[in-house]
Amino acid sequence: MHISEAEALFGQNFIGPRQVGKLLSAMGMPALNPDCIPPIEFPDEVLQSRCRDFLLVLGYPGRPDSPLDILSFRKVFGVDPDKSEPCLYNQDWYLKEDFVRRVPASRWYLLRKNVLENTRSVSPENLLGTDLAFPPAVLCVYTFFAFFLACGQYLWYHDFVWCSDTDHNGDRIYVGKYHDIDGVNKNGFSIHRHLALRPCYASIDFL
Repeated sequence: MHISEAEALFGQNFIGPRQVGKLLSAMGMPALNPDCIPPIEFPDEVLQSRCRDFLLVLGYPGRPDSPLDILSFRKVFGVDPDKSEPCLYNQDWYLKEDFVRRVPASRWYLLRKNVLENTRSVSPENLLGTDLAFPPAVLCVYTFFAFFLACGQYLWYHDFVWCSDTDHNGDRIYVGKYHDIDGVNKNGFSIHRHLALRPCYASIDFL
């Protein structure tokens, strides 16, 4: 399917060259090179069956001197909602982790727009044995900001999304939940890790 046809089919659920260009401009990065735009390789029937529930996203890694990694998004959009929004949630545990230096691959992605209701409160270990595929954390961050700049809407506003990445301990990364419905935490796109039980977790007694 041609890019213009896909944009007409997906409508607001489309993040293509124009939308990525808006993201790059907002980040002060070099413009998208038209020669670097890959063809859409999904079959037409797949695109037609997913255009309502999925985002069709053009992945773009940036350039070697200006990569579109999570650290770049943090640097540009910041971590303080009192200064500007959207932003990332203010935390720094991940700054030395490898996954924050990964970039989106130069390809088209289909990324589900809303979480699946039947996966709520289900352990990621139990979901890995199904036909679900967890997206990379950087793709979620990239899509979140690109979609907001294109449509003025927040993805995964109250929900967390499991990711394919793990930290150096092997703990699963999850992202999202821009707004805390209880009003305890400030706004910001969150990046967390799901701590697995290891021998260092134990109990003491108390009288």
